[in-house]
Amino acid sequence: MTASQDLAALCQASGTRFILALFVDLNGKPCAKLVPVEAVDELATEGVGFAGYAVGAMGQEPKDPDLMAIPDPASFTPVPFVKEGLAIVHCDPHVTGKPWPFAPRNILKALVRQAADAGFEPWVGAEVEYFLLKRTADGALVPADDDDTAAQPCYDARGVTRMYDHLTAISTAMNTLGWGNYANDHEDGSGQFEQNFKYADALTTADRVITLRYLLNVMAAERGMIATFMPKPFSGKTGSGLHLHLSLTSGGARVFPAADPAEDRRGVGLSDTAYSFLAGILDHAPALQAVIAPTVNSYKRTGATATASGASWAPRTPTWGGNDRTHYVRVPDAERLELRGGDGSANPYLAVAGALAAGLDGVKRHLDPGAVGTGPGDSLPLTLVHAVDALDADPVVTGMLDAALGDWPEAGVGSVAAYFARLKREEFFAWHSHVGSWEHDRYLTAF
Repeated sequence: MTASQDLAALCQASGTRFILALFVDLNGKPCAKLVPVEAVDELATEGVGFAGYAVGAMGQEPKDPDLMAIPDPASFTPVPFVKEGLAIVHCDPHVTGKPWPFAPRNILKALVRQAADAGFEPWVGAEVEYFLLKRTADGALVPADDDDTAAQPCYDARGVTRMYDHLTAISTAMNTLGWGNYANDHEDGSGQFEQNFKYADALTTADRVITLRYLLNVMAAERGMIATFMPKPFSGKTGSGLHLHLSLTSGGARVFPAADPAEDRRGVGLSDTAYSFLAGILDHAPALQAVIAPTVNSYKRTGATATASGASWAPRTPTWGGNDRTHYVRVPDAERLELRGGDGSANPYLAVAGALAAGLDGVKRHLDPGAVGTGPGDSLPLTLVHAVDALDADPVVTGMLDAALGDWPEAGVGSVAAYFARLKREEFFAWHSHVGSWEHDRYLTAF
């Protein structure tokens, strides 16, 4: 079957009448055009055009040619629970017939190819944490549930029940799509929730994170709520993470569990390859934070020392441990590693790509993570600008961002890593130049 026939058949089988041809920019903003099923052949063969500069952080200027979003039929996702007859298909942006290197999905695909070249297939699970909020009459943001006021609301059965309609609608949507939703819970902050789905290959999981964020946003809005993935919406409450569970197979065989207990050099059941993969993540953690915690607000989560519940659940140093949630990398079992440094503002394609790049570098260099409970001795960056400085100094993480340059030599379109770093520095200094209420309270009558 051709791509056109594949997409047309999927539309017919699912009763789809309109397709959201969707991709995200480097900041994770979802961009789409609504395409009627009557134009499915044109969509599949030519894609649909966007003015790249208008999209946002995509490395284009107003003078540049169109971004053409080419759909991936394997990502076709009917979403009739949003609108009857609607489906999403994730797209790979192209320019002049070539994959555009600033497109996050293209970057992750390049890292998956690098993993394949090294003999591995990467698998990823993602924990999507978010808050459900509303605005009061005076514009203040508060939890959508007026009764969600406990100091320690995590796992509260009453809080889950009060949000039953929302949570079950999202759960039903995920299971209808075959994602395998297996748990839905109230998290540690007032108004904070998490809904889990089974792991999959790296690209599929990243697509699903984007789709889930879309579903949460639009389905919460229908109930008069705001679903936010902002890392730290309230100074005194726990922030929202995007924890990634990472594993590798090789020719379909599991790589991370130690085949022989004698091979286990650190005592938590991992193979040499898994320990080196873990060590690579720790070694590149400061630079990796610029990708997996990519906003000014991110560092108010990782820098938190106290919350209403008594714990921030966000790592402050790049250490590793067994089934211990205080570390940057947790090893819940011998099948996987959990990277806990990322947050809700992370672009999932870049976050997964960054973790793969760091881990594969550790494997290539045969790194050792050190004893359980330790790390390389670095601290995580204090602010976004510190993280960008670390990014600039790390050729592995910058190389990941530039991984899709391919037919676009740097002299032709510039470095994606340099562009990303510039955007993030501009973001930091835009915040830094803003005068807010904290400064009024501290300085107005202090002198």
